[in-house]
Amino acid sequence: MKEDKVIQPHHHHHQLLLRRLTVFSGNRLARPISFLLLLVLSYTLGYFSASPPPPPPPLQTPIDHHPTTTVAAQTFPDHNRFSTRCAAMPVPSKLIRQTVINRVFNGSSPYYSFPPPHVAHLLRPKRVKGWGSTGSVFETLIRKVKPRTIIELGTFLGASAIHMAELANRLGLKTQIICVDDFRGWPGFQTRFTDIGSINGDVMLMYQFMQNVVYFNVTDSILPVPYSTGSALEALCELGVFADLIEVDAGHDFHSAWSDINRAYKLLRPGGVMFGHDYFTAADERGVRRAVKLFAQVKGLRIQTDGQHWVIDSAESH
Repeated sequence: MKEDKVIQPHHHHHQLLLRRLTVFSGNRLARPISFLLLLVLSYTLGYFSASPPPPPPPLQTPIDHHPTTTVAAQTFPDHNRFSTRCAAMPVPSKLIRQTVINRVFNGSSPYYSFPPPHVAHLLRPKRVKGWGSTGSVFETLIRKVKPRTIIELGTFLGASAIHMAELANRLGLKTQIICVDDFRGWPGFQTRFTDIGSINGDVMLMYQFMQNVVYFNVTDSILPVPYSTGSALEALCELGVFADLIEVDAGHDFHSAWSDINRAYKLLRPGGVMFGHDYFTAADERGVRRAVKLFAQVKGLRIQTDGQHWVIDSAESH
């Protein structure tokens, strides 16, 4: 009996200890397994409940007054993507002159008190020079279009602008000609035009152009916009200054001509005509001609030629 009394408590204690170890071990194993199961379940629910991100908004395209869809335009969508939005409402033709004076010259005509005293002695009464500036294409198109507004890109000394103003006056048209040019010439041009003066590197090209306009008494018909073609065309687009006839005759390398043609076309009124010089030159497919042909291909338009000039009528397609 004494032996039974000694062994029995020991056996009971051993069983109790074993039971506690079992429970303790079970708890230690159960906790990480439960945590792992919870983690897997949360990830699975999150994966299936997550919604895909919204698609990016479509690119906004500028207003095109001459909408066309061609195979070439679909193949080369970035060739003629110029993002500036033109004004929805065009400025009426009779208000274009004052609009340009207000926005470009702060409300004061550039011919007011011209010429300024510090440049008067550097100007000749008349110094007109151009290239192909009196070709038959000018009279042909002015008679055909009867433009209220003309935009000219590349003016130099104003030979073609003055010629167009005189033609329009002779035909009884009230035509406003906007001449876009930075009037800086090109590096080294003064070695050829030695009579065009300068003050501290400021070339007198714009002043001589204005003097020519004054000499031929066409100041009411011609306004300069003395900025680069790119910045000027973007500004005119935003203002809503559109034209019936546009002459593109500024930069003659491919990239300059391509940019000018695309930006100018946005300013062409429906049914208007765009034209330019130097279609047949030694540059051939590397300059103006390449830009004109590619533009016509993209827009599905037809190119006509008149001497060295190219002509694109927005109303005529292939």
